[in-house]
Amino acid sequence: MIENLPDFISISFAIITIVTLYFFYDILKKPNSENIRNKSNLILFGLFIWLIIQGILTLKNIYNSDGNSIPPKILIFGIAPPIFTIMLLFITKNGRDFIDSLDLAKITYLNIVRIPVEIVLFYLSVYNLIPELMTFEGRNYDILAGISAPFIAYYGIKTQKLSRNGILIWNFICLGLLINIIINALLSTPSPFQKFAFEQPNIAILNFPFSWLPTFIVPIIIFGHLVSIRKLTKK
Repeated sequence: MIENLPDFISISFAIITIVTLYFFYDILKKPNSENIRNKSNLILFGLFIWLIIQGILTLKNIYNSDGNSIPPKILIFGIAPPIFTIMLLFITKNGRDFIDSLDLAKITYLNIVRIPVEIVLFYLSVYNLIPELMTFEGRNYDILAGISAPFIAYYGIKTQKLSRNGILIWNFICLGLLINIIINALLSTPSPFQKFAFEQPNIAILNFPFSWLPTFIVPIIIFGHLVSIRKLTKK
C-alpha cells in the first residue's frame, strides 16, 4: 500500500476494478453461444483468481523491489500472461468462436470505465505518484474514449445511425489512445527502459491496488477493441 495516499483513492480504484470485472461478466452471461454462457462462471472465477494473484504479488513488493530487472517483473508476471491469453483466443478456433459470440454493444459500453480510471490517474498525479503526462492534463486523452463510448454503442450499434466504418474508425482511434498512454506509462516507470518523467516517475502501477490497471483493466479494454474490430471487419 502507498503511504500518505488518501484511502478514498485506493478504494475508488478497487471499486472500478470490480465494476470492470462485473461488466465483463455481464458480457459473458449474454452471448449468442449457450456454451459460452455455461462457462461464464468458470471464466469469472479465473479472472477473480488472477486479480488475487496480482494483489498478492504487489503487496509482497515483487514489482517494486528491483527497478533494474530486465525485463521488468510486472511485464513478466502481470502483463505478458493477459497478452498471451488474448493472442491464444484469436489464433484458436474455440477462441474465435468465443470472440464471435460476444455482444458488440456491451463491449463498447465497457469503455465507460475509462472515465473513472482517468479521474483516479489525475488524483495520483496530484499526490506525485504518476507524472502529469499520464493524465488528461498531459498526453493522455483516453478519457475521450470513455465519454464517447455510450454514444457509439447507442447511436452506432443499437439504433444503427452510424455507419459500420464509422464505428470501426472509432475503435481504431480509441485503441490508438490506449496504446499512447501505455507507451507513456511504460517509459515513465522506474526500470532500465525509463526514458522520461525522472523527476516524478510512474510508481503507482507498481503498488496495490493500482497494479490492477496494467494487469487487468487495460488488457480487458484492449481485448474489447480487438473483438470489436474483428466483428466489424468480419461482417
